[in-house]
Amino acid sequence: MECGEKFRIYPNDEQEVLINKTFGCCRLVWNFFLNGRDFEYDVEGIIFNYYDCSKLLKTLKRKKTFLKEVDSTALQRELKNLDNSFNRFSNKVSGYPKFKTRKDFRQSYTSVNNGANIRFEGNCIHLPKLGLIRISHKPRINGRILSATV
Repeated sequence: MECGEKFRIYPNDEQEVLINKTFGCCRLVWNFFLNGRDFEYDVEGIIFNYYDCSKLLKTLKRKKTFLKEVDSTALQRELKNLDNSFNRFSNKVSGYPKFKTRKDFRQSYTSVNNGANIRFEGNCIHLPKLGLIRISHKPRINGRILSATV
């Protein structure tokens, strides 16, 4: 059984800057690969999937070095979300994926737990690249943590 719990986080100034940078990088990855999938389909009739985009993400990280400053699992999860939205579109469950904007107030990213990079320590949560962040209340989680959404 999977369950979730919400916490209010209290990041310091450096962590807040890194969170906003991660929002921007996730938005850039989404828009870049959405545009790339549109272009490849229109020009050559090729449909990219998650694995093709994941390979291209490595070369994109080499060209845009600021993508290495943020959590890599957040960028990979963004590609997975884009692939899921295309699958939902092709199954006629939802509409065509839209480009993300900076002005949208619903910005979030998801980090996947690899090993113990997401864990609770007292009244804090440890997130990848961010370190310890103070949270509103002590967690009551019995089991393992799969992911964290900021």
